[in-house]
Amino acid sequence: METLKTVDELCVEHKIDVKSLAERSGLDETRVLAIVLGRWTPSPPERDKIAGVFGLTRDQIAWGHKTPIQHIYGHGPG
Repeated sequence: METLKTVDELCVEHKIDVKSLAERSGLDETRVLAIVLGRWTPSPPERDKIAGVFGLTRDQIAWGHKTPIQHIYGHGPG
């Protein structure tokens, strides 16, 4: 089974920067940057638009957060 690549990896492979990806996908550049950095998980329509730039389907790309999600609720001070 083939390992899925992230949007960041695909941008490097295809020599596409965030601005170009935003223009080609029709999405806001700020949103695209957050997706590339792994700070935003795109909606299915956003995934389709980005995948289309690379000639892929949304299922052929690894999506999701790269930064660990911290739990807001903890045990409080000891």
